[in-house]
Amino acid sequence: MTLSVFLLICLATNAWAFMAFGFDKVAAVRGNRRISEANLLGLTLLGGVGAMGASSLFRHKTRKQPFRRYAELLTGLHVIVVAFTLTLLL
Repeated sequence: MTLSVFLLICLATNAWAFMAFGFDKVAAVRGNRRISEANLLGLTLLGGVGAMGASSLFRHKTRKQPFRRYAELLTGLHVIVVAFTLTLLL
């Protein structure tokens, strides 16, 4: 895998997580069907920075514990894996 492909995958997964959190916030406000917390946490593992950014921007899932704690841990894991992969690709 090349560096540009890896960065494109990272961008896509973070954008996907960002949009999912935004969609879930809109669904919560409207009282519609929601994305499960397990799926949101899975997306956080794939795109932690996008998920946490959306959570802060939309003020979504910011007071829910232990969800927030798990999301922070998964974001940290995501950042570590990305940093490690970048060191291998450079």
